[in-house]
Amino acid sequence: MGGVPSTPRGGGARPQETAEYLIGEFVGEKSFPLASDYWQKLLELPLDLRWPSHRVRRACQLFATNNCKTKHLAKILIHLAWCLQECVSASDVASLAFTKALNALFVSSVFLKYLIENTRSDNFEELYLSLGESDSVPNDFSEAGQHVANFIMSSALNFICKVDVSPGTYLLHQELFNFIVIAMSTQLLSGPTPGPNDTHPFIDAVMAQESTLVNTVVCKLLLNYIRRPQFPVNSSSSIIFSEGNQPGVLKRVGSAAANLMLLPFSYLGSSAGEASKRPLAEGSLHVLLILSYYRKCISVNYVKDKSHHSSSEALLKEETYFSENPFCKALENAQDIEFDRLDIEGNAHAGPLVRIPFASLYDTLGMCLANETSVLLLYSLVHGNSDFLEYVLVRTDIDTLLMPMLETLYNAPSRTSNHIYMVLVIFLILSQDSTFNATLHKLMIPSVPWYKERFLNQTSLGSLMVIILIRTVKYNLSKLRDMYLHTNCLATLANMAPHVHRLSAYASQRLVSLFDMLSRKYNKLAEIKNDKMNTTNGDLRGDSLPEDPSAELHVYTDFLRLVLEIINAILTYTLPRNPEVVYAIMHRQEVFLPFKNHPRFNELLENIYTVLDFFNSRIDAQKLDGEWSVEKVLQFIIECSRSWRGEGMKIFMQIRFTYEQESHPEEFFIPYVWQLVLSHSGFTFNPSSINLFPVPVCDIYVEDVEKLQNSDVNELTLSVEPQV
Repeated sequence: MGGVPSTPRGGGARPQETAEYLIGEFVGEKSFPLASDYWQKLLELPLDLRWPSHRVRRACQLFATNNCKTKHLAKILIHLAWCLQECVSASDVASLAFTKALNALFVSSVFLKYLIENTRSDNFEELYLSLGESDSVPNDFSEAGQHVANFIMSSALNFICKVDVSPGTYLLHQELFNFIVIAMSTQLLSGPTPGPNDTHPFIDAVMAQESTLVNTVVCKLLLNYIRRPQFPVNSSSSIIFSEGNQPGVLKRVGSAAANLMLLPFSYLGSSAGEASKRPLAEGSLHVLLILSYYRKCISVNYVKDKSHHSSSEALLKEETYFSENPFCKALENAQDIEFDRLDIEGNAHAGPLVRIPFASLYDTLGMCLANETSVLLLYSLVHGNSDFLEYVLVRTDIDTLLMPMLETLYNAPSRTSNHIYMVLVIFLILSQDSTFNATLHKLMIPSVPWYKERFLNQTSLGSLMVIILIRTVKYNLSKLRDMYLHTNCLATLANMAPHVHRLSAYASQRLVSLFDMLSRKYNKLAEIKNDKMNTTNGDLRGDSLPEDPSAELHVYTDFLRLVLEIINAILTYTLPRNPEVVYAIMHRQEVFLPFKNHPRFNELLENIYTVLDFFNSRIDAQKLDGEWSVEKVLQFIIECSRSWRGEGMKIFMQIRFTYEQESHPEEFFIPYVWQLVLSHSGFTFNPSSINLFPVPVCDIYVEDVEKLQNSDVNELTLSVEPQV
């Protein structure tokens, strides 16, 4: 039997030897009936093994070879479901049922993950999630539709709903979430676009659960995230496969059973600094995001009549659509537990709703928004849940959410582009509300310690937001060069512009310098375009020019116009309340001159020059001994603003930007969710098996895989290290 441990001799075998024998039987050729007492022995024995990684790999290889005949994966999943059901009904957390469930979770997780990573079929036939013809089918399993995936996932969800998190159940909850992530990782093997032929047995089983159970699960997952429970864990009861002092392949404590990678190198392994301090809360959030962003593609065939054409033959057509995701619906319909009301039409919602404390969720998000997964949760709520969005917009302490996200933008070089993008989208969604925009300038921030360029003392949240958004545009222009980021930043600034109140001097200077920076980029592109037009085909200089600068020039024309519209909106609607903006424009008025007669800009610049003429003429009329100081000019602007009536200003339609998802958002969000799970949870997956998104597999990884595959792993027995 290859690398299967030998049978222990004599009746006084140590527990380690007995455990080796039982696991050896589990991966071996002999099939144990579902009712055999072998399963009780396997799950009741306190397992404390230390196996090197190549030995675990060999055990998994043997299991994959024999599972088609033994159906041991299906059987241990059924026993796991029974253990979870027993835990639900057990009154004492010290019950043997909890130990058995924990052992069943670990054994299931190890081998299920290996089978998923190494599957070759599109429908995961290698899992063999059914019993053999000779196996008797239990009654409660028969009632679940005789499908193992339905049975285990239903039992797992019921456990989450009915067993509260406590010191005695904490570990079991944590490992159950890890198991659920492993079971749903079949998505990693599919492409980024869900298709009608995609099969995901476990996650599809979850989607088929009753709405009452779905709502309760979503509520429990959110409450776990909010409450962030943390209890000391007794590591002596863990199964550990390790090699010397190195981290084990299977670890219950720390990164837990999800870290069952059989190879020591993985591109997607998280660093120690990335490990979650609240694994149960983060695990709950990961499961919630995976479930709420899952999309099941359904194919429908129909006959299209061609009788109106010359030929009367019928044409068979296929259409696809996504079935409704009950978890996404539950999250979008979640309501505040403190606020009970009917919907807008005055009708009560059909069925129970998820009811959670919005205040606690708001505060928890504020504490955790440095974490990218929390940013995605906030996006999911403000975009999909109108009640939560309304709650956020009426909060007067909006800085609770905005400050950590502004810090994220400030630290953009150390953040992923998707992280930055999600923060900007949240800002854009919030800026669609005029009350939000007005509130920004009423909140004063005493200091901003993470802003290093200068000391920001007693600045408004609105001014800080303008500074950070402009800084993001400049960073994007020099590094990322992502036009979507440009657009989102400027769109948010445009939504804020009509409501700007007492913008700080620094923010006002940054706004004018933004126009200057974009204008220099525009002039450079215009020069390149002219040079290309005037250069012959054989000119060497022409070969070094961009192939088509016209498209980029058009984009920057739009950006410049948008910045002018932002400045125009401030001058048109809030000039008396923004003397610093007037001062900044007067101080740098020369940057506008080259564009005064530009056909795309001249109307907007007419308003700016109306303002400049108004204040310049009054300053020129003043006879002042000595030079004009900054303070004197600013004071004079404030005084003159009292007589400003906006005469000669053209009123343009107020621009307002709204956020809309792309036509196929699942192509972005499903891979994005799994990238977050893999990079933030400690969960690792064989990079060569991932098709959901591109993974740059390092050469060192490939080399080490080959070394392991070529090494001698057929040793019959291995001595077991004594328990420390």
